Amino acid sequence: MYLNGVEIEETFAEAFTMRGTRVTITAVNETWARHAALAATGFATSVIGCGVEAGIEGPTASTPDGRFGLDCLFFAFSKEDMEKYLIKRIGQAIMTAPTSACFDGELPEFQGQGDTLNKVNIGGKLRFFGDSYQASKVIGNQRYWRIPVMDGEFLVQEEFTVAKAIGGGNFLILAKSAEAALLASEAAVEAMRTIRGVILPFPGGVVRSGSQVGSNYKFLSASTNTAYCPTIRGRLGNSLLPDGVNAVLEIVIDGLTFEAVSRAMQVGINAATQVQGVQRITAGNYGGRLGKHHFHLKEILI
Repeated sequence: MYLNGVEIEETFAEAFTMRGTRVTITAVNETWARHAALAATGFATSVIGCGVEAGIEGPTASTPDGRFGLDCLFFAFSKEDMEKYLIKRIGQAIMTAPTSACFDGELPEFQGQGDTLNKVNIGGKLRFFGDSYQASKVIGNQRYWRIPVMDGEFLVQEEFTVAKAIGGGNFLILAKSAEAALLASEAAVEAMRTIRGVILPFPGGVVRSGSQVGSNYKFLSASTNTAYCPTIRGRLGNSLLPDGVNAVLEIVIDGLTFEAVSRAMQVGINAATQVQGVQRITAGNYGGRLGKHHFHLKEILI
């Protein structure tokens, strides 16, 4: 199969089940909301090394306090992990940001699917920072905590919604040069960031150090994806780089739903294949052993 003259390998991206939540951060203006969001989602590229994967989803359509807001998505292996890391990130990165407040994004994508939803206690634990001067208020069926801080109060919702989600959707861009691979990746990321319900957790949305399961060193569970490393292709018996390909970059997608990940991959691949120098698009999988969510490139693009 070819798209815009670029070969699309007949394969699939293999992703796995995670837990996801949406956090809405507000502040007096966009500058301070973004400061808080960037801090809260920093160092969150790989759940294996960072505990969570996170990113800024985009501006919030409407916020509980009527101020500018940014939605951030967080992904973890379990509900317990989500609670553990959200408490740390909200407490250390959002509560510390001047004028900020923090609310549950509620995940409307899962309305009517109550069996998939759980709640984690965030504000109810962060409240102790108030040193007994914290106060709460129930509005509707939601409890909010007001924690005294030096510029006034930090307002945080007590519980945040967690749902089953998907981590590890991906595709690889094989190009003639590093410049072409980067241009194609940038085009793909720009297109994908218009899709709600997904994040691209790596720097700028792009991964240069794709990994494989296992290593020649017993103390490592993963190592560089040697089959796609151009500088050692002559030393390998299993290089997957076609002639003329001298650089590979990967885009990893985490999403709240299968449909959101599929759509993001679709628009991203379409954008990448319009860049001159791209030779092939493929995806990473482990023969179905890693996860149950399979994104077949041919099906996504038809």
